[in-house]
Amino acid sequence: MSNHARTERHRLADLLAAAGPQAPTLCAGWRTRDLAAHLLLRERRPDAGPGIQVRQFAGWTKRVQDGYARRPYEQLVSAFRAGPPRLSFFALPGADEAANTVEYFVHAEDVRRAVAWEPRALEPEFEEALWKRLPLLARFEAGRRTPVRLLLLRRGDGRFLTVGARRSLTVQVSGEPGELLLFAFGRGAQTRLTVNGSAHAVSALGARLPLPAAD
Repeated sequence: MSNHARTERHRLADLLAAAGPQAPTLCAGWRTRDLAAHLLLRERRPDAGPGIQVRQFAGWTKRVQDGYARRPYEQLVSAFRAGPPRLSFFALPGADEAANTVEYFVHAEDVRRAVAWEPRALEPEFEEALWKRLPLLARFEAGRRTPVRLLLLRRGDGRFLTVGARRSLTVQVSGEPGELLLFAFGRGAQTRLTVNGSAHAVSALGARLPLPAAD
């Protein structure tokens, strides 16, 4: 059975190591050192995890993350590459694969696409795994921000999903599963996607979710 999370973990660790501690990322305000600290906090400090999503706890999360960031960078990358500690939630059977496949894919692209980049060819099995995770994540991540109905179309086979079905305006965004996921997570400016819709609808969407630059 494939372990996509483990593969993406090692790929992300390789990218972090090669980039060094002060390289840019697509995470606003974060350098690679900050991203590495975030990754360790997430799987080693459950007490600080809620602040990643809940503003009221963000101050504590930032203090813990800053503490990790002061450690030697090579130590951060090495600890991340080694995987979660035995008592971490992510060490439970299946938890790493379920919770981290998309997390590590997105963050690897955060490092890779912060500088000049080319599309990455994904294995068909991995593309299918990302596509299966897209509906829930797109509705949670993009659904709360989009002012239009989104038709997310998988390029090549016609499969699609709809986000924000009750909204009056519609924009179609088509591309590979990985590109669609990055768009849903707010990285659309650094994707290879095709966007179709009225000028008004596309403008409204672009004001809330970044879109790729027009050709």
